[in-house]
Amino acid sequence: MKKQFILSSILLAAAPLAALAAQPVRMPEVTTEAAYTGPAEERPVGPTGRPEWTSVRRFTTTRVYIQKNPWEVGVEQWWRIRDNRDDTIENLFIEEVEIGLPYRMQLDLYENWVVDDERKAHHDNFAVELRCALADWGVIPMNPALYAEYKWVDKGSDVVEFKLLLGDQIIPRLHYGINFVYEKEFSNADRVAEFQVTGGLSYTVLDEKIGIGVEAKYVQESTHFDRGEPEQKFLIGPSVQFRLTPRLHLDLVCLFGTNHDAQRHEGWMVLGYDFGPQDDKGYKPTSGMRN
Repeated sequence: MKKQFILSSILLAAAPLAALAAQPVRMPEVTTEAAYTGPAEERPVGPTGRPEWTSVRRFTTTRVYIQKNPWEVGVEQWWRIRDNRDDTIENLFIEEVEIGLPYRMQLDLYENWVVDDERKAHHDNFAVELRCALADWGVIPMNPALYAEYKWVDKGSDVVEFKLLLGDQIIPRLHYGINFVYEKEFSNADRVAEFQVTGGLSYTVLDEKIGIGVEAKYVQESTHFDRGEPEQKFLIGPSVQFRLTPRLHLDLVCLFGTNHDAQRHEGWMVLGYDFGPQDDKGYKPTSGMRN
C-alpha cells in the first residue's frame, strides 16, 4: 500500500511537466528589413516612404509631393531670366527656406527680388507656401499633394495661388511631375487671373549624380477686362540636374516660347542645400514569421 501511495504521488507531480512538454515550442519572432536593390535615389525614405529623388527639387517649374521629413530644413537660391519679345529682359531672384512638418506637410518661405530692364533692383514680395500630401507615397495613384501660397506684394495687389501636385515613377530612373495651378490678384483694377499646367520628365543618367529631361508649361492669363480673350503661352525646353554632393544640387532649365504671347526664352537656375540627415532611418519596411 505504501509503495502504491508513493507511485501515485510521483505520477501526480509529473503530470504538469508532461503537459508542458507536450506543448509546441514557439520560436521568437524575427523582424528583418526588406532588402532594396534598385537605384539609390529610388529607395524609400522618411515616414511617408517617398523615393529619395523627391528630396531635392528635380523640376524648376513643377513640384512633386513633399521634399522634407519633419523638421528637416533646406535652402535654395533661384535665378529666373526672361527674354521678352519686346526686347526687354527681366531678372527674378528668390531666396527660399524649406521646413518639413509632421503629418505629410511642408512649409516654404520666399523672398523675391526683381531686376528690371534698366538694371534697377527692388524687393517685390514675400511669400508663404504650405503643401500637404494626401497619403503616404504609393497609396494613391500619382501621389497627389495640395499646395497653397500667399504673396504680400510691395507695390500692387497681394496674390493667392493654389496647386494640385502630381508625380511618380514611370519605370526605374524615369520620373515625372505634373501641376495644375490657379493664381489670382486681390485688389487692383485688373485683378489678373492665371491658370497653368506645368510638367516635367526626367531620366537619371548617373544614380544620385546627373539627371536629364524636359520641362514644359502652358499659361492662360487674363484680366478683369478680357476674361473671354486670355493670353495663352506655351514654353518647352531641356533641363538638367547635377547633384554635386549628397546635400548640394544644381538645376538648370532653358524654356523656349512657341507662340507669339510667350517669352522668347525663359531660363532657370536653382542651387539648393539640404541640412537634413544624409542617412535616413525613418522608413523601414519589415517582414516577420511566427512558427
